[in-house]
Amino acid sequence: MTEMAQAEAAALLAALRLQLDWGADEALEAAPIDRTQPRLAPPTLPEAPAGSGSQSRRLATAPGGGLRRAGGPPAAAETGATPLQQQAAALAAEADSLPALREAMARFDGSPLRETATNLVFADGVAESGLMFIGEAPGADEDRLGRPFVGVSGQLLDRMLASIGLSRERNFYITNILPFRPPGNRTPTDAEILLFLPFLLRHIALARPRHLVLLGGVAAKGLLRSKEGITRLRGRWHQVAVPEEAARPALATLHPAYLLRTPGAKRDAWSDLLLLRQRLAEEGG
Repeated sequence: MTEMAQAEAAALLAALRLQLDWGADEALEAAPIDRTQPRLAPPTLPEAPAGSGSQSRRLATAPGGGLRRAGGPPAAAETGATPLQQQAAALAAEADSLPALREAMARFDGSPLRETATNLVFADGVAESGLMFIGEAPGADEDRLGRPFVGVSGQLLDRMLASIGLSRERNFYITNILPFRPPGNRTPTDAEILLFLPFLLRHIALARPRHLVLLGGVAAKGLLRSKEGITRLRGRWHQVAVPEEAARPALATLHPAYLLRTPGAKRDAWSDLLLLRQRLAEEGG
């Protein structure tokens, strides 16, 4: 190999490393895109009726963080809900058990995330434990194994919970807002959260936990329908509304992935764990 060829190969490898550093670790097309071709104009969307408002805005203002307006039907069935949101809500409502819900989520083809993911990641732990943890979305390890929180952050979470006497083999249950990994581990979009929220709320209704723990800002803001960040939401109990069910007390805390990036925040996370342990002890958990 000539020096020029070696230099070109080194430059290509450096470019690939840069892509990985930026989180571009998924090939979403079977063949390279020819960017020398003229771009097609995007299709024109029909204008929304006057005063209709967006689905995300209606849900964001719903009281208590649930899909239901006070005195009204489930939001997915309200005027203005997209067909995909209505389909997700209908599939979730039909599920009468956790296995049936998992099957319904596997049948739902309304999200492109399933096309780029390896596995549907449903849940892990003891569903009857009364304590349910909810994160944001699977990572690479979770996507490969089909189980939530099995990577480095999940191992940290297991060690943290073991320090207060909790184990996923005995006394807690864990899932995510999204069942599929977003490409490159990117943050879930608001549209993706709204689309899968009916499945998550049905998951809560079927598992019937007495307490919820919301891991990170995506889970906390998605279920509480709050604009506040996790540093303001953490460290206190909230209420999560579940359609046709009693509201569930929910503790917001920091995501273990954040703790790996910001070790100084572990003191706050420990304070949250003590708050959880105190609540469980008071209620015989």
